Amino acid sequence: MVGSRLFALVAGTAPLVCALPANTPIDIALEHWNKRQSSAPVDRAQAVVDTFKLSWEGYYRYAFPNDELKPVTNGFGNSRNGWGASAVDALSTALVMGEKDIVNQIISYVPQINWSQTDISVSLFETTIRYLGGLLSGYDLLSGPLSNLATNKSDVAALLTQSINLANNLSYAFETPSGVPWNGLTFSNRGNDGDNNGLATVGTLILEWVRLADLSGNATYATLVEKAESYLLNPSPASSEPFPGLLGMNINTTTGQFQDAVGGWIGGADSFYEYLIKMWIYDPARYSTLKDRWIIAADSSIQYLASHPSSRPDITFLAAYDGRTLDLTSQHLACFDGGNFILGGQVLARQDYIDFGLALVNGCHETYTATATRIGPEIFSWDTTKLPASQAAFYNASGFYITNPSYALRPEVIESYYYAFRATGDSKYQDWAWDAFVAINATTRVGSGYSSIRNVNVAGGGGFTDFQESFWFAEVLKYSYLIQSGDAEWQVGGGGRDKWVFNTEAHPVKVAAG
Repeated sequence: MVGSRLFALVAGTAPLVCALPANTPIDIALEHWNKRQSSAPVDRAQAVVDTFKLSWEGYYRYAFPNDELKPVTNGFGNSRNGWGASAVDALSTALVMGEKDIVNQIISYVPQINWSQTDISVSLFETTIRYLGGLLSGYDLLSGPLSNLATNKSDVAALLTQSINLANNLSYAFETPSGVPWNGLTFSNRGNDGDNNGLATVGTLILEWVRLADLSGNATYATLVEKAESYLLNPSPASSEPFPGLLGMNINTTTGQFQDAVGGWIGGADSFYEYLIKMWIYDPARYSTLKDRWIIAADSSIQYLASHPSSRPDITFLAAYDGRTLDLTSQHLACFDGGNFILGGQVLARQDYIDFGLALVNGCHETYTATATRIGPEIFSWDTTKLPASQAAFYNASGFYITNPSYALRPEVIESYYYAFRATGDSKYQDWAWDAFVAINATTRVGSGYSSIRNVNVAGGGGFTDFQESFWFAEVLKYSYLIQSGDAEWQVGGGGRDKWVFNTEAHPVKVAAG
């Protein structure tokens, strides 16, 4: 989910895809998808699978093994180092959907990745949540409940081997005076991006690196991230914690000191809070301190950050802050917050957290239903002191106004619907997720895939950016599928202790034994 957080061609459709002319934008919508739209009732889970396959076909035909598809021009991008981000990000989704052909195309590719070769800076954070998380999730699923989906067992073993190889390439990031890592790495000369890192980019490593330590038997991977996390659990100076448990965002990698007191459940900070409770789910014995810190942050958020727009007091958002001054602004990225409160409430048996999370989910739902496309904007505000006259009527009706109208194929709203449904069983959250899925299909579908759009409050989306994010595969399609599909051991909220926990890129990893 974070602002900061794999597919292969389906054998039965190979003639269709291979027949497409190169470098020509072609709509490769599957015939059975079109037929499905006119039938009733719709098999929602299967419709998501159809979209997954369609997305994979475009990526595989025009972009694989590069990182991303450019669906309008049938080109490709390599914003994630050229290691095949969309392929690795898609693996866990292909697995839970049972798409065996796609799974095997991905895992047969993974051994070929050379992590030491890249022409651009490597983000420790992005590489951890996408690549390391995706490989470890694939390994957990294929060495466990979905082992039948792997044709070549050596490819399964390679997922762990390649995870170790990747972590070894990344590990020099922690060779700072404090142990707080650099985020931007230059592999060619073991360079770095200087002495500043962020709350989310430091605090969203621990789940993946600890899981790697547990699977590999090499405790060093855990030691590295636990030392970095210690600076976040005991922040200094005191002024960087303006509300109990709520921290600033910039950290000096030399001293481990925080540089500001700006933050919130927003991009750049978000997944630090997310991982506090998820690490306790992963291993309650080792990480009870992180659970305690999550409770402090959650309580402070309810007390100090909960905000109700003047025009719609029935809506609840979480404000951002600069010191103890609230910033009545939020983001699509922050809309994971409802799901995280719900998850915390479930595992802690705290109905108050669940109820507050459901209120946040409702607020983010309103950001979807109010726009022309029925998709929520990237950034929105309810600060009436900055309300543009041109949006006054919109604010009066909806309780927010739009400050950045784009949509980058983000998952967070559907993610929170998923947790709401798993906690309550209320089918309205399935309906909300389906409405969002249909709106996203109707607006972002173009050429050989799906693209980010420029304006959610203009019919048709205001134009395409020609970029299909890898997390489209990992998150949007996974959450859209899981909320409509039946029980499985990787589904959350099954009663008792969950057997799996999702990283911020929606890759499910198996919780620690015992």
